[in-house]
Amino acid sequence: MHAPNPISLAAKASGEPEFREIGLGPWSETHPGEPRPDDASSVNYDSRFDAELLDEGDRRNVLDRYRYWSVPAIKADLDARDRHDFEVAVENWTHDFNIGSMVRTANAFQAKRVHIVGPHKWNRKGALMTELYQHVEHHPSIAELVECWRNRIVGEIAYERARAAAAAIHVHEYGAHAPAADGQSLIPDSFGGQDIGVTRGGSPMRRAMAELADADSRIKELQAARVIALDIIPGAVPMETYRFPKRCLLLFGAEGPGLSQKALDLADDVVYISQFGSVRSINAGAAAAVAMHAWIAQHAVIA
Repeated sequence: MHAPNPISLAAKASGEPEFREIGLGPWSETHPGEPRPDDASSVNYDSRFDAELLDEGDRRNVLDRYRYWSVPAIKADLDARDRHDFEVAVENWTHDFNIGSMVRTANAFQAKRVHIVGPHKWNRKGALMTELYQHVEHHPSIAELVECWRNRIVGEIAYERARAAAAAIHVHEYGAHAPAADGQSLIPDSFGGQDIGVTRGGSPMRRAMAELADADSRIKELQAARVIALDIIPGAVPMETYRFPKRCLLLFGAEGPGLSQKALDLADDVVYISQFGSVRSINAGAAAAVAMHAWIAQHAVIA
């Protein structure tokens, strides 16, 4: 029998660790005497709350503002807050255990979508149920994924062009009205079914011009959209000097072999993370986290 390691003995004797309790207990304990928010007759009724979580407590790995909320309510709120413009895709040909970790990170950085390429079944253990809050799509091949993504971009450009055209019409029509003598705008109270009110100082004109500028800006972002492969191959660009487009699809491969040749062929750019040790590559889940955060650092609005 081996003698215990002295570090292990000292660690056991230290009395550490004392872990913090995460989350909240049952509603009756944390809010004694307060009406439950799932009670339809209560003044603080909120349909987003989950009765079972209110009964048993909420120890999930979610932000405090989502305590006691149901999964569909959290997912809907993330959509309402506008997910970020990057999407992530991972090839599932080897059933890599890192896929779950990538999904979890995509949730943390609020990716617009997660794409799983290859067999439908994947290792969900590392995701820790965060896939429930994401839009996860499955694709039989990398070619089908890229085609779908590019078609979606084309559709969004068409939508923004239509929005820009409508805004331009509004600008033209608003500009045709001269202000009344008393300073009141002659623009009608509603336009295109939307109540805009009778306002002073050309406010509807400014709104229309802002809408036009926003649509034009969005079109430029969409036209600059790119498929970006993350892998270490000759000709790849170091991530530290790469400017991520706001709208992009990030491709990740399996641990070890990396991305398939087809994925590399379909990518617009190939980016790698600079490394300084002896190994060729870092853990695929870690690489995905680094890449997503690089996008966040360049584009996200930090509150």
